[in-house]
Parts: sequence; structure tokens; C-alpha cells
Amino acid sequence: MKALLLAIGFLVPCLAVRGDDHHHRTPDKERYGFFIANNRTSTRIPFQLHSNLIIVPVQINQSDTLYFILDTGVSNTIVTDPDAFREKPLTLTRKIKLNGAGEGGSLTASIAINNSLSMGGLKAAHHNIVILDEDMLKLSEYVGTPVHGIFGYEIFANFVVNIDFQRHELVIMKPEKFKYKKRKGDRYPITIQDTKAYTDALSVFDGEKTMPLRVVLDTGAGHALLLDRTRSLGALEIPEKNIRAQLGRGLNGVINGRLGRIEKVRFGRYELDNILASFPDSMAFGMKLVNMPERQGNVGCELLRRFKVTFNYPEQYIVMKPVKRLLHERFEHDMSGMELRAKGENFHNYYIDKIVQGSPADMAGLEEGDEMLFVNNSSAKEMTISEIYKILQKGEGKEVSVLVRRGGQMIVASFLLKRLI
Repeated sequence: MKALLLAIGFLVPCLAVRGDDHHHRTPDKERYGFFIANNRTSTRIPFQLHSNLIIVPVQINQSDTLYFILDTGVSNTIVTDPDAFREKPLTLTRKIKLNGAGEGGSLTASIAINNSLSMGGLKAAHHNIVILDEDMLKLSEYVGTPVHGIFGYEIFANFVVNIDFQRHELVIMKPEKFKYKKRKGDRYPITIQDTKAYTDALSVFDGEKTMPLRVVLDTGAGHALLLDRTRSLGALEIPEKNIRAQLGRGLNGVINGRLGRIEKVRFGRYELDNILASFPDSMAFGMKLVNMPERQGNVGCELLRRFKVTFNYPEQYIVMKPVKRLLHERFEHDMSGMELRAKGENFHNYYIDKIVQGSPADMAGLEEGDEMLFVNNSSAKEMTISEIYKILQKGEGKEVSVLVRRGGQMIVASFLLKRLI
């Protein structure tokens, strides 16, 4: 997927209330925190995968269906789009400030107390929520589908969570009912600090030396690997061949940096070649995380989706079972030189947000602000933004034709894809 989607880092005062599943026969309405309904031991929840982000349907206080990104490290349930509750406002208490990665300042938000939340068979009662005063992240525009919020840690902390990226399904289990078996994959220890899951199972080879890394396992990031050179990574240089890019969105704005390729990455006993790595600017990333535990980067879903992954925070390990056909699938970046933003109803109107100078899209005469109408004779409105990006990053030398609207004019442009990195 596009590297810019999505690297989210949040530093939020922890409001979590642990689930009370040890009271096995407590009526659902009297429970606190997250629990599996009807005293069941597990539940299956389908999800959508957009731009390598896990998006699950959620209801809050019997609301219409909302869509939240499942992020392993976000400490609280955060509503990023306050418009979702304009008609049925939440009960707000105190104001707080939020800080995280990105080049902007802190954001303001409010705490909403005593809410119910439903995600299929997974429920939460008397649940506290952080609601942003303004939708500064604009996640829906980047992901190309409605996104109303982000959550995760409270679920991972209380349950074993299996993510099947191929079937687009979560299996959430009570920890005491989960038994590890070798056929489920290889087991690697993790450490939970400040709501984040850290692993030492990853190392990189840059052509001369192998370097072990401590990384965060981050389902809220769409990239494969992000390396923060400001965090004790002085020996690993940014690859000589690299490009300037917008790497993601943090809580405090855009994360800029460079993209380059690492010759080999080893995760446990599995090797992945020629992996795309993001190197954020220290201003946007490292300097904002100075008080966080020591780590050298994070692993996102472009790498994780090549495995069936089971997170067991309570017992502090992860299970990785590879999808063999995906282990050797090439890591690719956009080959057109343009970035899109989604607008309109259901975010299915796509506009060119940025053009890389000298790129195929630039040389073909496309401009920022152009509305994408057709891609290779297929209506853009009938495609997801992920499907368009797949076309723009598959096959160097492949011809792509687009029809765009510029003002009242229709313009046809064709170009050959070219690997930029």
C-alpha cells in the first residue's frame, strides 16, 4: 500500500478499565470494561482491510454502525470524528490535551464517560471514551472509507486476539481458554510497556552487517517497517537510494521522511527480502517520543499481513504463522508519483493531492486538484482507494490510462509506471 498510510502514535492519559470476566455470571449490563457477551469463551468478528489498516464495525450507545481502526497500542477508545455524535451527543466531562507523532502542536479532546460499546460479540459497559474536539486527522480521506475512531489496547490487554488477514476475520478469546500449539505458528516473546507491544525478534541486514532491533508491533501502521535513527540507530544509515515522502499521519499532523530499501529483514526464522523501510524526520517522530521506552522503530501491517498473527498480551507472546505465497511477495511503493485523497459521500471521489516532480504522473500532465474519474477504463467511484493504489504500484513499465476532471474540462492522460524506489 501507499507508505503514507498510516503511522499513528498516541500519548493519552490512560482511562482503561479492565474487564471483569473473572465474575463469570455477572449480568452483561452490570459489567465494567470489555467482555465477551453471554459468557462465551470466544467470538469471531469480520473486518475490512483498507490501506493495510484493520477496520471493524462498532456501535457506541446503540448508535448507527461506526468504523474504528484496530490499533495494538492506542491506550483508549478515541473518537476522531466528532460529527458522528452531533445528533446524539455523548456525556462529556473534562478537557484534555493529546500529544503524539507529527509536526503540529497538541490537540484538545474531551472525556465521555459511562458508554456502552458493541463490536459483534465483544462488548464494553461503563466505558470511557476520548472524543477529539475537531477531526484533524481526516483518516477517512486517507483510507478512502469512513473512519470514525481508533481503539485497541484495552482489547489486546484483556484477550487473546488472532488476526487472519486472508479471511478478514478476528478471533477474540478469553486468555485462560487459549492453549498454544506448534501448528498455530512460531511463538516469540513480547514486552508490554506503556500500552505498546515490543519484540526483539526482528533484525535487519544492510549488506554489510546484521543488526538486532527492538520494535513495536503496530497494527495502526500501514507500512512494513519504520526505523527511527534517533533512537540508538546511528550505525544503520539511510539507504543511498531513497526518496522523500510523506510517511504517515500522527496525532499531531504529518510525518515526513525518507523511504529506502533494506536488503534483508529477519523476523524470527523467516526472512523477507528488499523490504521498504520508512525513515521519519526526527522533528516529526523521534523528538516527540523522547520519554517513551527504548526502541528502534515499528512493524506495521504491510509486513504483518503476510502472517496469521496471534497476540497474547496477558502471557506476553505473539504467534506468527506465515502465509507462504505472501512471504516472497515484493514490497512495492507507488510507481506513478501521485497521492490521492478521498472526498464526497462515502469517500469515493478521489482527487490528486500531491504530484512528485518529474514522476510519470507529472510528465503526463496531471496536476494537483484533478478529480480521478476512470482508471484503466474502470470507474474510480466503483473502486476503493486501495484498489487504485494497487494498480499504481504493480508492474514497472505497465501503461496506466486515467480520465480526470479539471474544472469543467475532461482530460485523458497515459503514463508508464516507473519504480521510484
